[in-house]
Amino acid sequence: MIYKIYPLLVFLLLSFGKDSKSTPDLKKAAVVRTIAKVEKTTVDAKIEGVYNALNPNNFKLPELRTFTEALKGFYLLKEKGVIKKNILTLIDFSMSSNTKRLWVIDLSTNTVLFNSLVAHGRNTGEEFATAFSNLNSSFKSSLGFYATGEIYQGKHGASLRLDGLENGVNDNARERGVVMHGADYVSESFIRNHKRLGRSQGCPAVPVELTNEIIQLIKDKSCLYIYHPSRSFAMEERLIS
Repeated sequence: MIYKIYPLLVFLLLSFGKDSKSTPDLKKAAVVRTIAKVEKTTVDAKIEGVYNALNPNNFKLPELRTFTEALKGFYLLKEKGVIKKNILTLIDFSMSSNTKRLWVIDLSTNTVLFNSLVAHGRNTGEEFATAFSNLNSSFKSSLGFYATGEIYQGKHGASLRLDGLENGVNDNARERGVVMHGADYVSESFIRNHKRLGRSQGCPAVPVELTNEIIQLIKDKSCLYIYHPSRSFAMEERLIS
């Protein structure tokens, strides 16, 4: 996995400067910093390579920085066995709700399979998403990493349960009933009539005509990531074990 550094590198770094007057603790700290820097460079280069190799399939690609955050989490969750599929769903809530800001990407073939409109919660903002919550009845969206669950029949028809993977950020998703479902207010016609996309009670709602295809593809332990620049990538500390 790209998060691991070869033992030879560690050996060389530990050996370097062994005759200097630096204390062992200082040497150790320098090694840790160097390994972290090399590791970050390796990860970033790997992700940029994957991004450059993506087949857009006639869709617009997500921004590199957004994709980078999503793929970092995907690799970590896959390594831990939290997710099973090589499917990544990325939602970019920094974008206008009037634009297609959801992507479903097959990482086995590096192909974008869907690029779609997606709604945010009614109390998260108007055209743009600005406020987020993990609380019941907040009617706000929650950011971060999710594992997809099972499909069930709800008031919106076929819907996909989501399990939030970050403590204090989205871990109440299942209890709140935050799911992926279709909605008629997620459409170009709604945008034309209201100057913005419709909003949900906190669910990432998608167009009705795409719902079945998308949720059948991403169900059962694939990775879904909802991005916004207000949060930084610190998922490791909040990951639910």
